[in-house]
Amino acid sequence: MRTRITAALLAVAVATLAGCTAAPVTVSSDAMTGLGHETIHVGIAYDSAGRGDKSFNDMAGAGLDRAKKELLVEATEVTTKSEDDEGRAAALRELVKAGSNPVIAVGFLYAGAIGTVAKENPGTLFAIIDDDSVQAKNVVSLLFSEEQGSYLVGVAAGLATRTDRVGFVGGVDVPLIRKFGIGFAAGVHSVDPGIKVGERYLSKPPDFSGFGSPDKGKAAAAALLADGADVVYSAAGGSGQGALQTVAAADGAWAVGVDSDQYASAGGAVKERILTSMLKRVDNSVFQEIQAFIKGDRSGGAKRYDLKVDGVGYATSNPALKPYEAKLEKARYGILSGDVEVPTS
Repeated sequence: MRTRITAALLAVAVATLAGCTAAPVTVSSDAMTGLGHETIHVGIAYDSAGRGDKSFNDMAGAGLDRAKKELLVEATEVTTKSEDDEGRAAALRELVKAGSNPVIAVGFLYAGAIGTVAKENPGTLFAIIDDDSVQAKNVVSLLFSEEQGSYLVGVAAGLATRTDRVGFVGGVDVPLIRKFGIGFAAGVHSVDPGIKVGERYLSKPPDFSGFGSPDKGKAAAAALLADGADVVYSAAGGSGQGALQTVAAADGAWAVGVDSDQYASAGGAVKERILTSMLKRVDNSVFQEIQAFIKGDRSGGAKRYDLKVDGVGYATSNPALKPYEAKLEKARYGILSGDVEVPTS
């Protein structure tokens, strides 16, 4: 492979030799002319929803876009519609064949494929989001404390409800998604243990359609609203768009988004009814993993993104959240200080 030192690394190296702390420096690619350089080519495999889901995949794409701009990397992106390990493995092999290293898989459904393809390509570093089942020297797991961010939006829901009933829509009934619901319920009950939290899961393994069926999201949200819920939180991938639309159309109900700031990405009447969103900073994890690779960190293991490292949080874009922000910040500081331990089971 050709050898390339990125502009960002040159700045760090110069500052280190000078015995001082490096400040961010922008160097045009023209300034690299004549230097030996290694082209970092990143591969990213999205789950079936792909870019445009206004959620999980879009956050991963945002991290890649930032790396392309700031770290001058090249990239190949694929979206697989396959529902089996062999189809997902084919997508990963396509990225390796294109010269990608590292290769990043978006979502735990890639675990089986990662295990296979990583063995076939020991010289390639693979990263997988939301799974730590593959133990290999060339596989790094990017994990999140979703329960912490969900707790915070649960506090918001508990403060905002007028019916003392709220709801949670989970895409697929798996431990990862249950963490969202458990954290949310804990946050709600920190406000008032008497508030009832209803739950609806859209599918169960081996059926993972709950992540990509907006109609199922609509039906689940409608059922929760019919039970009296006036705040509904969705952690359901592409299905969440259906839930958001249904809640927004209900008189006086609030929706709570997930992964990205969905108030910022929604349009029309839906936007105004999204009280807040649980932020899962997949963008940060993707960018930082690429950055670490460039700096020479090419080993496997696990990296966790929690509240302390801005891995999770809540969105404040909607002015309607303002009356609750002081109590939300108090809850956030409680988690950071260790006074509040958010359950995961």
